[in-house]
Amino acid sequence: WSQVVSEAEKIVGYPTSFMSLRCLLSDELSNIAMQVRKLVGTKHPLLDTARGFVYDSRNNLQMRGLVVLLISKAAGPSTAELSFQHDMVSGIYSSQRSLAEITELIHTAFLVHRGIVNIGELKSCDGPLKDMQFGNKMAVLSGDFLLANACTSLAQLQNTKVVELISSAIGDLVQGIYYENSKLSEENCLTDDIGMSRWKEQVFLSHSALLAKSCQAAMELAKHSAEIQDMAFQYGKHMSMTHKLHSDLQPFVKESSTDTMAFSLNSAPAVLHQEFLGREAWLKQIRDNCALLKPPTHRCACVFQQLQEAIKAGKGVTSAIDLCCCHGNRALAALERFPPSEARDALANIVYAVTRFP
Repeated sequence: WSQVVSEAEKIVGYPTSFMSLRCLLSDELSNIAMQVRKLVGTKHPLLDTARGFVYDSRNNLQMRGLVVLLISKAAGPSTAELSFQHDMVSGIYSSQRSLAEITELIHTAFLVHRGIVNIGELKSCDGPLKDMQFGNKMAVLSGDFLLANACTSLAQLQNTKVVELISSAIGDLVQGIYYENSKLSEENCLTDDIGMSRWKEQVFLSHSALLAKSCQAAMELAKHSAEIQDMAFQYGKHMSMTHKLHSDLQPFVKESSTDTMAFSLNSAPAVLHQEFLGREAWLKQIRDNCALLKPPTHRCACVFQQLQEAIKAGKGVTSAIDLCCCHGNRALAALERFPPSEARDALANIVYAVTRFP
């Protein structure tokens, strides 16, 4: 994956790890960074998010912006925009580079907002209460600051359709996060009663909508046809679904680790396992294997090897792999409408990187 990303960054002209540099080096963000240092020694999630800005081999914070740049270059200029080719650098319009930065800022803002912890569920080992409360305030304010910067830059693009697309993606993100957390107040809620159709809907809202609509918006900025815009949307949607499925599968397919990897009870393999097994049998299996499990949230990690082995022994893992490859193939099919190029090959390689399993 790292090699694929590194090669793709060369194609678009600069490392996307510096995509948000102008914002991250601003006086306001520098002050926020200084304040976050006060959380060192606690277990506040905002610290992990901050580390991810610098060391992010696992979550690939910059992946969305990179895909927007690549698909912009793969599509090239439209016949309607030939007179504006002087505004292109490495085959990408400056407005499309701004859009890639906006996409990253929005994604980062929501990552920061997700770092808010429930004060009522804290333990003494998590850190002093006043520090955790301070961390929550920082997560809200710094996330809002990033989102405000993104919205300001979005308005400066002066394209009504692009503003509409990205605004609706922000709405999708909010709705997706609400769905994820809607059952937190229910007692003894170990896992949601959802099937794969509902799982896909939730994942689209919270993971895929931003990238899909950003890819479509990049085509709109270059005045491409509705058909090309739809193909870009389809690539962004299915590639991000593939990426999420690949991430969900890692605890079940990694062979190198001897320790049990944490996994969500509502990850794709677990949801598919529930569909094959039946809801009541699934809940019984959870209670039998995790009698002492009292997760603070329904997305918490279950570290019981017996439950992990039970899911591996069923059909959930192989079905999730098949679904991952299916979405990958649909992403590749969307790319067929773009002319052959290095950028198109890089987009295809990103799909290949997350559809290969040991």
